[in-house]
Amino acid sequence: MAALPVVTYGESILRKVLEPVEDFETIEDLVPNMFDTMYEEEGIGLAANQIGVDLNVMVIDISHADENCPPSTFVNGQIIERSGSESLDEGCLSVPGVRVDVTRSEKVTFAYQDLKGNHHEAKFDGLMATVIQHEMDHLNGLLIIDHASQLDKHRIRKQLKELAS
Repeated sequence: MAALPVVTYGESILRKVLEPVEDFETIEDLVPNMFDTMYEEEGIGLAANQIGVDLNVMVIDISHADENCPPSTFVNGQIIERSGSESLDEGCLSVPGVRVDVTRSEKVTFAYQDLKGNHHEAKFDGLMATVIQHEMDHLNGLLIIDHASQLDKHRIRKQLKELAS
């Protein structure tokens, strides 16, 4: 397993809606590398396009904050229900050094497949719901800066120009 370079702001794959996984054998080697990359970068979630891969796969590990949430892999995920609202200051491995106040749902019902292609549906709340929504944004070509207020966009404009160059 190996950590891979993280794709940063300005790269077109970060703005692409990712392709669904159809052949689950193709992600057997990818997922351990995604976890290695996430840990190397000290992140708590990583979407496949953040390492340049056009597949609907994300990994999450919030076990440092919630021991009841083991490291997880979600394939072909879809948020099917949302409720509540909360704002949190978020960062992103693909937009290093930028923090944005993002309003997200407090709870989500999430449909996904596991590494073997089995279908699941589960309810998540708290930090796990937030990270799922953050990573789903990546899988749909969105970044935290898309949630930024006009004031935040003005504040981070210079940082974004530096990242894109």
